Amino acid sequence: MEPNNSPSSPNSRRYSGFLSASNIIQAPLSLLLEYSGILPSRSSTPDAVNNDAEVSIRIIGPAEQDPSPPPSPNDVLIPSSSPRSAADSAAPSDAPPAVVDPLPRDSSYQRYDIQHAARWIEQVLPFSLLLLVVFIRQHLQGFFVTIWIAAVLFKSNDILRKQTALKGERKIPLLIGISVGFALHVVAVYWWYQNDDLMYPLIMLPPKDIPPFWHAIFIIMVNDTLVRQAAMVFKCILLMHYKNSRGRNYRKQGQMLTLVEYLLLLYRALLPTPVWYRFFLNKEYGSLFSSLMTGLYLTFKLTSVVEKVQSFFASVKALSRKEMHYGAYATSEQVNAAGDLCAICQEKMHAPILLRCKHIFCEDCVSEWFERERTCPLCRALVKPADLRSFGDGSTSLFFQLF
Repeated sequence: MEPNNSPSSPNSRRYSGFLSASNIIQAPLSLLLEYSGILPSRSSTPDAVNNDAEVSIRIIGPAEQDPSPPPSPNDVLIPSSSPRSAADSAAPSDAPPAVVDPLPRDSSYQRYDIQHAARWIEQVLPFSLLLLVVFIRQHLQGFFVTIWIAAVLFKSNDILRKQTALKGERKIPLLIGISVGFALHVVAVYWWYQNDDLMYPLIMLPPKDIPPFWHAIFIIMVNDTLVRQAAMVFKCILLMHYKNSRGRNYRKQGQMLTLVEYLLLLYRALLPTPVWYRFFLNKEYGSLFSSLMTGLYLTFKLTSVVEKVQSFFASVKALSRKEMHYGAYATSEQVNAAGDLCAICQEKMHAPILLRCKHIFCEDCVSEWFERERTCPLCRALVKPADLRSFGDGSTSLFFQLF
């Protein structure tokens, strides 16, 4: 039997009403919850009655023996009390009655709460969107600049990582052009906002005036983004210095890039402190309250700064360490026994390194590998200990430091 897919079928009418434009506009969240099955569909609830349908009720008595025509689909049959069958009469009379578990009520209450929460959100959402549009219009320039510098930062990070991966194929004129472009972008933004107290937090001085909350967020985000891009200029200089690096020099390049990044993370952790210090030390709320808020903020900030200081000194210690903590230089006999062919670059080994798992690779190849991994490229044995995270691939942390 083929299903009835005509436009007049009940299923098509139900789905066309369910996905109507008015329902999508008036109750989008409830419609989504009903479509995903979290809430029951309003068209399938018991109290949803089709006004056009007719329902007839016919009571069948026990003595009714005449065959009757088959009931129509709209008939609801309610049988009256009939004599017990032989199987029922043979059952012992003292048998306990069957207990029918009622429908679980917790799930129905939970769906009821979800439905009411969804309707409340649907009522609040249009007004919240209107307030958001007005807020964006009031700070239109700040939103545009924040999105612009964030997009430039993401693109700059991608460019720097690609230049780091090129190794000896880097082009010095291109790196110089990238460095000049980054520097000009930083100078242009600071020149444009020269009257907005952006420069004072750079030298750990609080702004002249007490900034409003959203202006404080703007100052911190702009400084945090532009400081990272200025650090990328210094990283480009390092890439130009290590352009033709191989082996030990390449490992030193990765350690220097990691050191620069951890120094940047320490400076970025201190960068919001003058702004929030000036914000919390507001005498309009009372001397006791402002002093208490400022003291709590500086206490919380101290715990995060201590962690950044420890990471920075760990990167300095890794830079001063001469030996490799994941292997040692292999002898000529060990290289000949391994075949004198690097499994990573598929070329003759240069400055071969014997890992703790006894596999041998080129130093520049395996150093680049351990910038991202901790296991051997062949046997996947854990070789590099879980120490400081490396930024030797030229990447920059993209998380914003707001507090």
